[in-house]
Amino acid sequence: MKASFRLFLGLAFFYFLLAASYYFVGGEAVGITALTLSGGLAGLVGFYMWYSNRRIPHVLPEDNEVGEISDGAGELGFFSPHSWWPLPVAAFACIAGLGLIIGWWLTFIGVGGLLMSVIGFVTEYEHPVKTPSAH
Repeated sequence: MKASFRLFLGLAFFYFLLAASYYFVGGEAVGITALTLSGGLAGLVGFYMWYSNRRIPHVLPEDNEVGEISDGAGELGFFSPHSWWPLPVAAFACIAGLGLIIGWWLTFIGVGGLLMSVIGFVTEYEHPVKTPSAH
């Protein structure tokens, strides 16, 4: 992660430097805003990676100078093989986006459905805790 946060903090510095030079050359407000926001986003990602790297006690495989590709092998996480939740998430995101064009009432319906479907997507594999019943 050291390479990652250095890369993103370097990008943030580059974007801020580019925004400043664009301002002094006489660029328009949209370009200055876009470059400044790009620098802020790169800085945000770089800070998150730096903060996460501080909390990891061991050297990661990508930071090991003599590491092999196989050092990073293993389980990367759990990915659902048969989830139907991405379908309503995408549908309600489209409805919320179309609501901005058609009318606010449709946006509210889309955002409400989007919240419910995202909650369903996130809690799909949550199981309620079974408490022992008293006899």
